[in-house]
Amino acid sequence: MPARAQKPRRPRSVVVGELGLPASTRACLFDLDGVLTQTASVHAAAWKTTFDDYLRRRAEERGEPFVPFDEHADYDEYVDGRPRYDGVRTFLASRGITLPDGDPGDPPDAETVCGIGNRKNAALVSLLATGGVEAYEGSVRFVQAARRAGLRCAVVSASANCRAVLAAARIDGLFDVVVDGVVAAREHLAGKPEPDTYLAAARLVGVPPADAAVFEDALAGVAAGRAGHFGWVVGVDRARQADELRANGADIVVDDLAELLSAP
Repeated sequence: MPARAQKPRRPRSVVVGELGLPASTRACLFDLDGVLTQTASVHAAAWKTTFDDYLRRRAEERGEPFVPFDEHADYDEYVDGRPRYDGVRTFLASRGITLPDGDPGDPPDAETVCGIGNRKNAALVSLLATGGVEAYEGSVRFVQAARRAGLRCAVVSASANCRAVLAAARIDGLFDVVVDGVVAAREHLAGKPEPDTYLAAARLVGVPPADAAVFEDALAGVAAGRAGHFGWVVGVDRARQADELRANGADIVVDDLAELLSAP
């Protein structure tokens, strides 16, 4: 049976209208991939193509067994929600591999952290161009309800392609603020699980963290919400990891944001 909405760890007796949020909530800060749009699987496929190519060549050169990237376990644990280059470093470290960082301008065939990250981005752009982008209907309904209730809405994503994805999914007009990989690089913001990007979004919408709710499907993302002392952290369980989301800081876990619209 799919996991249903769980009781919050910190009881709140009053909610904002029909949204199932604490009464103090004045802003909603949403992750993109896996929360608003159905692109997490596309990211996972791009990572698998990229890492498998690198790992296969490395294994052949060293005469070692090839152990492929797992687009579920490895993706969820090491790259989901993290900035692209941090994802490269974290996954490679899990395999005992260290590469030079290189430079963001490295070509995709460079054997550096940035080169591998740029190769992944090229693979992602290609997959998005051929497959398109769909938004989660329940998430769109929730955002629309939040706006009707007068809450400020922001997108917080590690992706440098965030704005293009929002436009492709035709939901870019729903948000007051976008803090993406481009903004993070320009402002030197640390990526998730650090709270910096979410804190920046809260500042931009003019709301203190205690009065904002974070919506995340990634373990690194819910950890960022908890580290930033946000008023409410909602875990969206797209990958059947409800227990892990709670352990990393989610106050409540749902399968889809539409469940919150009928919360008592």
